[in-house]
Amino acid sequence: MKLVVKNDGELLEYLYSNLDMPKKRIKQYLTHGSIYVNNNKVTQYNYKIIKGMNIVINTDNKNNKKLPFDVLFEDNHIIVVNKPSGLLTIATSKEKEKTLYHIVRDYVIQKDKNKKIFIVHRLDKDTSGIVIFAKDEKTKNKLQENWNDYVKLREYVGIVYGNINKKEGQIIQKLKETKTNLVYVSHDNEGKEAITNYKVLKENDNYSMLQIEIETGRKNQIRVAFASINHPIVGDKKYGDKKDKNLRLYLHANRLKIFYPELKKDILFETATPTEFKKIMN
Repeated sequence: MKLVVKNDGELLEYLYSNLDMPKKRIKQYLTHGSIYVNNNKVTQYNYKIIKGMNIVINTDNKNNKKLPFDVLFEDNHIIVVNKPSGLLTIATSKEKEKTLYHIVRDYVIQKDKNKKIFIVHRLDKDTSGIVIFAKDEKTKNKLQENWNDYVKLREYVGIVYGNINKKEGQIIQKLKETKTNLVYVSHDNEGKEAITNYKVLKENDNYSMLQIEIETGRKNQIRVAFASINHPIVGDKKYGDKKDKNLRLYLHANRLKIFYPELKKDILFETATPTEFKKIMN
């Protein structure tokens, strides 16, 4: 079954509106990896589709293996994925193979051995959420060189220890970095400016869930900001309380809006709040 997208939207709702098919069956096809957008297998209900894209539903294919990450968007120029916590974005001197970059690269090469991917931006190893890779050098250069102008929104959901007195606010700091790669707040007015906005979404006796928007993309910016006001991110073993050794870092990049030069329009990528965030707040 084939169709051409006539208007922008989200995959599940678009198919439900344009096919004579129960929503439950469409969800099953998505779950089993039987739906392809521009030849890319998609399992996300809210996958962003754009006018002119081709959708193919393989009604006989119910046994495709799932990828180890969610692909939020993919075309010939970029691929947008939902990085899990604990996975490096790119290689370091200590870890060269087990990275998000290698997983995405292998996935892209499986479909086209001549394809490459390029780093556009990155997240900390322990932060989960939205990461964009370019599929060609021209797109990479455009995005990297104009990143601060192209990025319209960088939003995170995070959980901090305790309850913050001011339920909505802005943290403006100057950040510097030690030779051992530890970022700290400078009190001599030197360093790079970091602007972090937050709003408390939910509280319990031990934790607060925050909506966090950054106006600057400094290294470890969010983690340092909340540690500096004595409400570190839960599970932050670098800047916070090291007693919760078994907890992941409760910081997730859940919304990213960029101007996409290929389409000459803004695109908003979104992910759901991780299940473990909801559990710790209940």
